[in-house]
Amino acid sequence: MSEQRHRRLIQLTRLLTARPGLQINLPGLAQELSVAKSTLSEDVLLIKESLEGAKLGRVDTQVGAAGGVTFWPDLDVSTVRKTLQLFLEELTNVDRLTPDGFLYVTDLLFSPSKIDGLGTLLSERFRSLGIDYVATVETRGIPLALACGRALRVDAVLLRRDHHLSEGSSLSINYLSGSTRHVQSMSLARRAPVRGGRVLFVDDFMQAGGTARAAHDLLKDFGAEVVGVGVLVATHDPREKLVEEYSAIMEWNRADEGMGSVTPSSWVRQLVQWEASDD
Repeated sequence: MSEQRHRRLIQLTRLLTARPGLQINLPGLAQELSVAKSTLSEDVLLIKESLEGAKLGRVDTQVGAAGGVTFWPDLDVSTVRKTLQLFLEELTNVDRLTPDGFLYVTDLLFSPSKIDGLGTLLSERFRSLGIDYVATVETRGIPLALACGRALRVDAVLLRRDHHLSEGSSLSINYLSGSTRHVQSMSLARRAPVRGGRVLFVDDFMQAGGTARAAHDLLKDFGAEVVGVGVLVATHDPREKLVEEYSAIMEWNRADEGMGSVTPSSWVRQLVQWEASDD
């Protein structure tokens, strides 16, 4: 293999893996690399066999005059397991229990190196549902929602706790918190591009599910369909939430006194081959 082809294969691999989920036009790529389309197709096939053989991702090709190539990365199970283990260790630290009985997770959520892997993990749960947007409520849900959006190649939509004049007219609802039983508000700018879309709602924490239920109702008023609910941590109790279906990465079984236990949910255990000995 010539040195020129070595360089081209490295460049092409970099171009594909740096743009996951984005179709790259083959004729344009051939022109950019100054190579015949037939030669480029052979290069793509070699890269496809290498990446898929190493279980690093899937390479899809689209034929025709406007054909293209798309790289879909596989879930990095090893990295996700390490990140999950870090979260479990941190979240069982008694210093993270707040006086109100919640877990302090802000520092973990706003660390890209920690949250991006879990966002990708959560996105795998919903990838087959044809998600158009990821929605979340300010503020702690934002990092996880953005990580999911990046993995799914879709935009994120922000629901506000209160109306902001800078966003123009908004639609607001009042709802009763399922955990504190306090009346709260939630709003969404009328310019939010969610009408007719399939939405994944993401949040950092779920106890009774009141926030997720309110988000579902607000987005429904916009003509959007909430097709999934994903959270970082859900409490074991109450077992009956205000939303029918949801997927939590971790479950917190609180004790009457102390921290209780935080464990991966069953679907996570299956996806990352988590054994009981890892707990």
